[in-house]
Order: sequence, then C-alpha cells, then structure tokens
Amino acid sequence: MRILGIETSCDETGVAIYDDQQGLLSHQLYSQIKLHADYGGVVPELASRDHVKKTLPLIREALKEAGLTKDDIDGVAYTAGPGLVGALLVGATIGRSLAFAWDVPAVPVHHMEGHLLAPMLEDNPPPFPFIALLVSGGHTMIVEVKNIGDYTILGESIDDAAGEAFDKTAKLMGLDYPGGPLLSRLAEKGTPGRFKFPRPMTDRPGLDMSFSGLKTFAANTISANDDSEQTRADIAHAFQEAVCATLVIKCKRALQQTGLKRVVIAGGVSANKQLRIELETLANKIGGDVYYPRTEFCTDNGAMIAYAGMQRLKNGDTAPLSVKAMPRWPIDQLTPVKEEARS
Repeated sequence: MRILGIETSCDETGVAIYDDQQGLLSHQLYSQIKLHADYGGVVPELASRDHVKKTLPLIREALKEAGLTKDDIDGVAYTAGPGLVGALLVGATIGRSLAFAWDVPAVPVHHMEGHLLAPMLEDNPPPFPFIALLVSGGHTMIVEVKNIGDYTILGESIDDAAGEAFDKTAKLMGLDYPGGPLLSRLAEKGTPGRFKFPRPMTDRPGLDMSFSGLKTFAANTISANDDSEQTRADIAHAFQEAVCATLVIKCKRALQQTGLKRVVIAGGVSANKQLRIELETLANKIGGDVYYPRTEFCTDNGAMIAYAGMQRLKNGDTAPLSVKAMPRWPIDQLTPVKEEARS
C-alpha cells in the first residue's frame, strides 16, 4: 500500500510517497526562506500563494522519483492542522481533490503527530511508550505517548514556543531570517559563563514552560553591552544554554513522573546540537534512550505526513467529501490507532 503525503502548514512545501512494505520511496521539499527573508518572518498570504505554485510540481517530481504513476497511489494524506489557515487550505484542497479524482481515500493528518512520528522513519525507531518533546517554531510541549494516537499532554509553553524565542532573539541580535539556526551556530563561538540567563519556571513544580521572558532578558543584555562579535556570541551561547537547560529539566521531571526512560525529540528545534547532547547526557544517567529524526526530517516535511497518513489510513481515519483545515487542533484529541492497524 502506498500513500502520497502533502505538507503545507507554514513555509515549507513538502511532498513524499510512503510504502508500508518498502518504506519511504520519495521525498521532495521546497523552502520559502528566501521569499520571507526580506520581511523577517513568515507572511501568511505569501506563504499560501507559494504553496499554490509549488505543490503540484512537487507531486509530479515525487511520483517521478519513485517511478510511479497516480494509479499506484492508494491514498492521499495532507496536513489538516494546526498551522496557518490559508497555507493549510492549499494542501487540504489539493489533497482532497486529488483523492477524489484518483478515487482513493483522503487522510487528514495532524501536523504535530507527523513530527512526533518522524523518528519512526529511521532504522532504529523508538518502541512505545515514551515521552515526546515536541519543539518547533510554533509549538513546545511534552507528551506522554502510549501508542499512536494515545497522547497525554504533560506540559507546554504558556507563551512563545522555543523555536519562536530562538528566532525572535536572533532578530534582536541582527541575524537574518530564519534566525534560530544562525543563533545556534553563533553560540558555538561563545564563551561559557560570561552571561547567565534564567531558567524560567524551573523553580516551581509542573511541566509547563515559558520562553518570552528569556527574549526580554536577551534584549536587555544586548542593550547593556557592546556590539562586538564575541559579545554577541557569548549572549547567544547563554541564551541557548538557558533554553536547552529548561527543556532538559522539564523532560527529566516528565520521566520521573511517568516512570519512563525513553525520550523522543522532534520538530525544528530537535536539530539543535546542544539540546541533543544534553538530552543524551540525561538519558545516559538514567539508563534510558533518546530518539530523533535525521536533520532533514526535523523541519516540516512531507515524509512525516506520509508516514502518519499511512497509520491513519489503516485505522480508517479518512475524510468525507469536504475540505476542512484546523489552525488549532489539540493533539490529545486524536483517536488512538488500533494495534492491528499499525505498520
């Protein structure tokens, strides 16, 4: 069985084809970074228009790469939410229309479930149950994962997501868009210990997080010091250290709370080297394991949507003859996938 996956939730257009026996057959991705760079952030209307231009050509390329035709596709999965509503509607409309034209099921997929399941595309996928740290530009949450679709949110950011805080702080430092990865690279040149940033909400119980205060702390630190390259690197280092330490402290609490020893990290920020190192250190101390997708599948992509879509297709979670996008869609409202349906 083969499924076509379409991702258009924000500023990347992703298309992939997944086979339940052979695995990932093709993967195409187009990033809108250059389109939004002049504005310092994603412009929703421009993002939607670009998805309109790029989605169908990428579908053709994905079919060509896999050596398939439309007649070889058994279902079409698309990101139905959460995300930018206009961008979501592009993928949902194209996905639902293709499914109707090809006479195959249409499968709406939850964007964050796609991220959560992205490590399943690797050679050593994590066994259930585990704790998932989902960290991206729009979401930061810790989820207890018993099985596919059986999710309990243990904690989440009450304001800025971690990736959003990275990007906003990078902008304060004059870095180009998207600034998060650039800030991380700058942090590698920083001097440890010169600046000390707070670890927000770690001095109280619970697993919720807050990162907007770190952005303000960074702004004050930047304005109070010189603008040399080394000082900027030292501030970046301290900021990244604070974000990573906060996430690791919360993950440690989640593991203690649930009694689990496996952690999955996914989403754009999961590519952060420092965060991976610190989580691996934590796992080694407790005799646990850390799993994450390869770097190209950390950011938004069609492969994770195709994989999640396959699980949902086998579970019978198909869409009616309508187009629906959900910019807000809590992940703990999803239906668990039956054991016999999992691949």
